[in-house]
Amino acid sequence: MAKRMVLNTDIRKGTINRNIYGHFAEHLGRCIYEGIWVGEDSPIANTKGIRNDVVEALKEIKIPVLRWPGGCFADEYHWKDGIGPREGRKRMINTHWGGTVENNHFGTHEFMELCAMLECEPYINGNVGSGTVQEMSEWVEYLTFNGVSPMAELRQENGREEPWSVTYFGVGNENWGCGGNMRPEYYADLYRRYQTYVRNYGDNKIHRIACGANADDYNWTEVLMREATRFMDSITLHYYTLPTGEWHNKGAATGFETKEWFSTLEKALHMDELVTRHSVIMDKYDPEKRVGLIVDEWGTWYDVEPGTNPGFLYQQNSIRDALVAGLTLNIFHKHSDRVRMANIAQTINVLQAVILTEGEKMILTPTYHVFNMYKVHQDAELLDLALESGTYSFEGREIPEVSASASVNSEGVIHVSLCNLNHAAAAKLPLELRGLAGQAAEVTGTTLAGTTVDAHNTFSEPEAVVPQPFTAFQLEDGVLSLELPPMSVTVLEIKPKA
Repeated sequence: MAKRMVLNTDIRKGTINRNIYGHFAEHLGRCIYEGIWVGEDSPIANTKGIRNDVVEALKEIKIPVLRWPGGCFADEYHWKDGIGPREGRKRMINTHWGGTVENNHFGTHEFMELCAMLECEPYINGNVGSGTVQEMSEWVEYLTFNGVSPMAELRQENGREEPWSVTYFGVGNENWGCGGNMRPEYYADLYRRYQTYVRNYGDNKIHRIACGANADDYNWTEVLMREATRFMDSITLHYYTLPTGEWHNKGAATGFETKEWFSTLEKALHMDELVTRHSVIMDKYDPEKRVGLIVDEWGTWYDVEPGTNPGFLYQQNSIRDALVAGLTLNIFHKHSDRVRMANIAQTINVLQAVILTEGEKMILTPTYHVFNMYKVHQDAELLDLALESGTYSFEGREIPEVSASASVNSEGVIHVSLCNLNHAAAAKLPLELRGLAGQAAEVTGTTLAGTTVDAHNTFSEPEAVVPQPFTAFQLEDGVLSLELPPMSVTVLEIKPKA
């Protein structure tokens, strides 16, 4: 049983950066091709080759920032192959992901067009692993320079007169692994060199992002912060949730047992320790917290769906993934003083996707619905929330039963997000509202719950798991008595009296 919560509505703890709700689209499997890009001649409704239904769905959840082109793909991507007339673009083998042929029809112009459609910020990842300083420097010039130069002229020849606005630029990706198998000392020196030529042109100011650690590699963070803090604006962190913890036998996305439900949530909660410990190292070199921590790859990673290309990383998405998303976002809120951006992996048809497509069909996953429910936290002020959660036990192991977070928006409306991790029992707890001028004038809620641990949406049943009104609460004397359904994500809206 969960115990109690106290929400101090008059104690604000900083802004929840909207970019925590960012996404990641890599040239991997059917994320870009089929998922986002279908081409202008496709029978699937599109605008300039980009799927209309996908754009509409992503705009609904107010996607704030989109990372591209990778991932591991970034460090083998040569941007000049993806510009100019499409029929003349170079073809290449995607050696990381499935060995398929990339025709490079979706390149810089198409990505920037997508971001314009979504009204989101582009986050571009440059190539350190197999690219040159000149190549990276010229990409920034091509994107953002408004003067006379070879790259500005090349951009204009390709149909774009004015430069784009690009804030976020990553200098390499996973350079400890697929991005070059480097030591942190070596990458730190390379980073210092490459970022020197990631220049600011005109009014465009680049936010330079250094490749950070893989999960609990605290030495990587130590070395990068020691050697390059003053040259970076943010540093990254990657962490994936595997039910088994074994890369070669991760566990299934559906049809799993209670044991894997529990272990998945247990491992997702580890994000709190990772962010805490990396932040302590960052504080040592950056006590003013100028440098942001960007968790630009996170989410669940399961064995691929049977019968699909193992290099495409296509997996179903269930209520279990919704819980992982909800509790992870709550963790990011808690650390909003340091976590400035996060990018779930990945947007469409890959890993913990918010959208799945099959030809002209599209479905929204339980994870999508969590992002839609939680969008109310974007750029809101984090509120002080004291939670004394009961425990959720399984085979001698224990985790907190409830994860929660709260914020207040610019109009004074309070939102509380709550995750009941328990697969079998409702979580009953009182939520004491302190600091309000009076009792709350109006309380409403939305909940997303499953009837089985692997409840999910399919193309034949696209609305098996969708949000429903939440009414299992009672307000009396400033205390909300809640009963959260088993395995559920709930968001409350509280409108105080004027």
